[in-house]
Amino acid sequence: MDIIESTTQVNNKGNGCGGFFMDLNKGLKSKVMNVAECIKKTGKDDPRRVIHSFKVGLALTLVSLFYYSRPLYNGFGVAGMWAVLTVVVVFEFTVGGTLSKGINRGCATLLAGALGIGGQHLATAFGKRGEPVVLGALVFILAAGATFMRFFPRIKARYDYGVVIFILTFSLVTVSGYRVTQLFQLANQRLATILIGGATSMLVSIFISPVWAGEDLHNLVASNIDKLANYLQGFEQEYFHCSEDKEKSKSALLQGYKSVLGSKASEESLANLARWEPGHGRFRFCHPWKQYLKIGALARECAYKIETLNTYLNSEIQECLEFKCKVEEPCKIMSSESSKALKAISSSMKAMTAPSAAKCHIENSKTAAKLLKITLETISVDDAELIAIIPTATIASILEEITKSVEKVYESAHELSLLAHFKNNVESNVSPEKPPPQILHRGIINPLVDIDKSSNTNNNADQVEITIRDIISSESPEKVENVPSKSCAVVNIIDFVKLRIFHKSLSSSLPWQVPQPQQCIAYR
Repeated sequence: MDIIESTTQVNNKGNGCGGFFMDLNKGLKSKVMNVAECIKKTGKDDPRRVIHSFKVGLALTLVSLFYYSRPLYNGFGVAGMWAVLTVVVVFEFTVGGTLSKGINRGCATLLAGALGIGGQHLATAFGKRGEPVVLGALVFILAAGATFMRFFPRIKARYDYGVVIFILTFSLVTVSGYRVTQLFQLANQRLATILIGGATSMLVSIFISPVWAGEDLHNLVASNIDKLANYLQGFEQEYFHCSEDKEKSKSALLQGYKSVLGSKASEESLANLARWEPGHGRFRFCHPWKQYLKIGALARECAYKIETLNTYLNSEIQECLEFKCKVEEPCKIMSSESSKALKAISSSMKAMTAPSAAKCHIENSKTAAKLLKITLETISVDDAELIAIIPTATIASILEEITKSVEKVYESAHELSLLAHFKNNVESNVSPEKPPPQILHRGIINPLVDIDKSSNTNNNADQVEITIRDIISSESPEKVENVPSKSCAVVNIIDFVKLRIFHKSLSSSLPWQVPQPQQCIAYR
């Protein structure tokens, strides 16, 4: 019996050990698969990362020849290791980053080495006892002063790495020079190897599949504007229930504008790196990179307003449907035209052309905002309905503010096109085969109360006053010709045209209040 029990225990132990190793094998296999998937996803998200890895390997292989080649090793000796270290710390993903670190490191090393040698000669004039005191005082003064300079925003943004290298190099040269006899030769070898390592990194970064920080900044700002346009385009479908697939529309809205809110750090970093890059492709030397930061700030301002607007999409307060129907049309126009304006700005930035196509859409949205104000002035609500109209009225007000933000983005983009010498879009003339565009007059009908009765033959005649405020083309704004103002969708008339109609039969057909946007009468 004891023999059987002992045999069973041994088998159980064997099965337990086998199960442990099987579980360990499965867990290890699962982790390896997860790592492989992560590597694959990282490479697919941006294939330039894979190329950058090969570029770093190539640069390190080239500078390692200082150790592999006997003639080079005899010329530089152990100091050749500084070339390898320089490539490791200097090579960055973008050309601007590599140039920034390379130039900072080279200039800081040259300046610190020269000051270190000069300080060493100055210290020797004070004798053996005074030499360490002078060297310590120089290290303290220059290190403290350089460290304090790092707190200046402009220096920290562009020269922080160079200041750190300056402190490091000056301290090494000054301290090591107290015990080393051939200080000038040592500094010369280190400076030469650092310059060689930095130059190798910069050449590989520029001439082998370069990644330009300026181009990334340009694409980032244009993409952010496009995301705002996508949100405004989907807002109409989401809020006014124009889309059947609400979940898909909502998901698209949430994934767009939120990334714009956190883009400030990326834009500032890319702008600082882009200033170090030479002229390349469509970007000239001294390209106005600061203007991109201004456009990005205005885009984020618009994104914050959109975030506020997004909180009212799923409001739990019961809305007043009658009020919503009255303001629906101008709200739709403001959202749609603002989206089209942002799309035009984004497209013009990507094509590096003047954003002239967005001007008409901005004018349309501004006209819709004026129409909204007129509509709101004519609406009277009771105290009981006030809570019900607050969400809709707030959304209308936010859309009006977004319209103003879009206009600011357009003005900054237009200023960028002038500073960067973007190409101007040449609009084609209207084809002679097409009929001329029809001009529609949008007007407001009000009762006429100031009529001189003595001038009328019939004092009991019903009279109305029609005030024509705007001219709107029935075709696209770009094709309107012979308009006394700029080619845009809406042209304000300075002198209002007033028509007085003296006919009794019109009293029943004309409304005695300001018509709603969807009820506006067009007079040709």
